[in-house]
Amino acid sequence: MSNQFLRRRWTDFRMGHSVYLIFLLTFVNFVLIFHRLLIERVEILNEIFSELWLFGIIFILFYIPVAIFIGLWHRRTQLRVESDLTFRNYPDMAKSFRILVDLLEEKASKQEVENYRNFLKSIESGKGGLIKHDSKEDEETK
Repeated sequence: MSNQFLRRRWTDFRMGHSVYLIFLLTFVNFVLIFHRLLIERVEILNEIFSELWLFGIIFILFYIPVAIFIGLWHRRTQLRVESDLTFRNYPDMAKSFRILVDLLEEKASKQEVENYRNFLKSIESGKGGLIKHDSKEDEETK
């Protein structure tokens, strides 16, 4: 087995664990704890939601629309901020887009085009890599 295979399986494991399984387990855990510590101890609520399954259904019917509304708000407001910060954390991505724009405007040098082509080939081959920076090129862009 190659190192690349193991790394991809590790990434798959982390994604499945953190995004799906732990999400489901923490959701169920929250419902159980909420029922045990609040519903069972407050007499009025215990009379209404005496059965855990009833509380779970009503909780889900309330929780899902609220979560959708918050997710919609996040996508419309915060996602732009997060995308901007992510983009700023990866200057090579910004450089890639600048080279593409320069290509469209026929301003990119042959060296920039070749470096960008090699960068894309390294990604396609699964090796990844950074764009090679030319010191002259960096001085020109400043």
